[in-house]
Amino acid sequence: MPAVPDDVRGAVISGWGTALPDRVVTNHDLEQTMDTSDAWIAERTGIRERHVGGSTVGLSVESGRRALEMSGVDPDDIDLLVLATTTPDRAVPASASSVQHELGLSCGAFDLNAACSGWVYGLVAAHGFIGLGAETILLIGTDTLARITDWTDRNTAVLFADGSGAAVIEAVDGPGQLLGWDLNSDGSAEEALYCEVGGFLQMEGKEVFRRAVRIMVESATASMARAGVTADDIALVVPHQANIRIISASCDHLGIGLDRASIVLDHTGNTSAASIPLALAAALDAGRVADGDLILFVGFGAGMTSASAVVRWNQRAHEHRRSTSA
Repeated sequence: MPAVPDDVRGAVISGWGTALPDRVVTNHDLEQTMDTSDAWIAERTGIRERHVGGSTVGLSVESGRRALEMSGVDPDDIDLLVLATTTPDRAVPASASSVQHELGLSCGAFDLNAACSGWVYGLVAAHGFIGLGAETILLIGTDTLARITDWTDRNTAVLFADGSGAAVIEAVDGPGQLLGWDLNSDGSAEEALYCEVGGFLQMEGKEVFRRAVRIMVESATASMARAGVTADDIALVVPHQANIRIISASCDHLGIGLDRASIVLDHTGNTSAASIPLALAAALDAGRVADGDLILFVGFGAGMTSASAVVRWNQRAHEHRRSTSA
């Protein structure tokens, strides 16, 4: 993958929002329907509870509206809507089109399916569109995995859940937040994690774990190298929230302490394309990110896709552009 050109038009995240269904399924609830226990699930996954229910469009509208409200952007000023999802509500049309209509936007809209890596794929794509002249993009990651999960299968039912996270990305004058990125896919591992049309998720857990740690480390290392930074420079890593053991092993291999990771899977479960924006929003809302901090996004998913990006958090560039254009 190429490095970010020095003269490319920059962009920053100016607003964010999240949405989780009201219904919560705890590990104790799962104990009633399958051979498992709260202790077994928590030890192997780090998950205590997960949210299920709602539609991909409905959750996307909720998180997208919150991101727009935070950013202060007029819906009429959105140039493009990108929805990262593995679970569109219909085969046709794209769920992004329905979200666009519900939010009152007048712009292009499309779905992007890179499984759990999808939001980072969308982040890189959004910067590309801004480099070509777009001013403001709404990026949403949403998945409703509960409806493609076999709730009698202990291998998958303890993991997957529903949720949505959104970000407004605005062009700025001069350098933006994105410093380096990496996208990859290895279709030879398709059978490790897949879902047939009309079926349920199928997963070879040990194979996914083995591959996940390796490709997350490789992708993150590549992004940091292209950004010209090291693991010591990273203030916060925002990993895909798949499994606490995968996150811990990946951070250990990268030389990044787990205390520098944003982790929300204990109460969200694995929400696929929503997991990274959910974890980012949690860190931002908790005040864990200061202006100038380096953030590393890194994820993996079915495909086997992998994606990472290094950004320098820079809200001042956004505020300066707003003040000078007002």
